[in-house]
Amino acid sequence: MKLRCVVIDDEPLAVELMESYVRKTPFLELCGSYGSASAAFEALREQPVDLLFCDIQMAGLNGMELARMLPATTRVIFTTAFSRYAVEGFRVNAIDYLLKPIDYADFLEAANKALAWFEIRDRAETRDNRVEPPAAAPKPQRIFVKTEYRLQQIELGRINYVEGWRDYVKIHVEGEAQPVLSLISLKAMEAQLPADDFVRVHRSFIVRLDAIRIIERNRIVFGKEYIPISDSYRAALFDRLAQRAVMPTGERS
Repeated sequence: MKLRCVVIDDEPLAVELMESYVRKTPFLELCGSYGSASAAFEALREQPVDLLFCDIQMAGLNGMELARMLPATTRVIFTTAFSRYAVEGFRVNAIDYLLKPIDYADFLEAANKALAWFEIRDRAETRDNRVEPPAAAPKPQRIFVKTEYRLQQIELGRINYVEGWRDYVKIHVEGEAQPVLSLISLKAMEAQLPADDFVRVHRSFIVRLDAIRIIERNRIVFGKEYIPISDSYRAALFDRLAQRAVMPTGERS
């Protein structure tokens, strides 16, 4: 078995040391290194790994916060100069907790713990031969978006619509006077939103279905804002709405 892993630390020398340890460990495969938890989070959404060697005290998003945002299938070995984080580290199910300066013997012991955990998990999955339909994954309730130099959490149920704007998107949130501006394409944003709850209505707009209250003259009305409905998306929109509620047939004309 080979574990795919990344190194996260805002100290370049610490990154180099951990990279060298990973490369000399036969069952580890280095898939990347990052100088901040925010950069790692963006990359891990696209390319998940098995194991993180992660510093805790970093500017912006810290290692402990990142660990809470990861799926349960990704495990963490914390690397830090501060022992006061040890208890909190194990509360987020860390495999191990290494205090700097870290020698290779301690690193290897922690890595072997991770290997044992993944081997036990795989054996348990192999033993379970029951033929059952897989349980539906729970719908996400919120997303994290990058805005300025931080990650901001947004509840999906409060999003009214998302507007494409040059290289950014504007996320219009119920009850907020100003939209959240994030450097991401509308297409990439659409991929993050649950397809059951959001629908594209125009090349520049994605709307949350349950937020739609008024459709007037081929436009969706949000207070004083009007969202155009393109002809190419109109039929799909009304089909989706019809699945959620009985609509007067005249609305399609």
